[in-house]
Amino acid sequence: MRKLTYFVACSVDGFIGDPSGDATAMFAYLDEEFLGYLATECPDTLSAQGRKALGIDDRPLQRFDTVIQGRGSYEVGLREGITSPYAHLREYVASRSMTQSPDPHVEIISGDLVARVRELKAEDSRFDIYLCGGSAVAGELLDEIDELVVKTYPMVYGSGMPMFAEGLSLTHFALDSVRTFDNGILVRTYSRKR
Repeated sequence: MRKLTYFVACSVDGFIGDPSGDATAMFAYLDEEFLGYLATECPDTLSAQGRKALGIDDRPLQRFDTVIQGRGSYEVGLREGITSPYAHLREYVASRSMTQSPDPHVEIISGDLVARVRELKAEDSRFDIYLCGGSAVAGELLDEIDELVVKTYPMVYGSGMPMFAEGLSLTHFALDSVRTFDNGILVRTYSRKR
């Protein structure tokens, strides 16, 4: 069974973006050390444009072959004319309002998201599934998330978009590892306690 990993960036106070969902304030922390970590240890989670900018666009997949993101996350690139932000992966966008995909490489999941993710997890593959966000999709898929990789940036939004939508039940994860960076970013990896 493939794992679903929520690989997410957040502020110290647990927000993945400001109240409008904008997370560009975190970009100030993308220094050489942290970009090197992403390029060598997490290259599948970088956008196709990011992979090209780092000169790793031809690197074979390491861990993920599929990405799931919400409509809001997808529309960040779409506003810039990017219809397939993770062209190196199989792309799925969860949306009840988007009826047609603007790109043949991107499949819209407008029905039962949990059932579709369970189908993807049951596929025979050595690669896992990357959950990109946002908070509503992560909340809906909480029971399916097997691993959390939380990149915590040393900043406080004060308010904004939480990592998970509200109204969830208590769920336990075990801390597997913590990695620190000179710029103050922490990357914590948790596995689900079942």
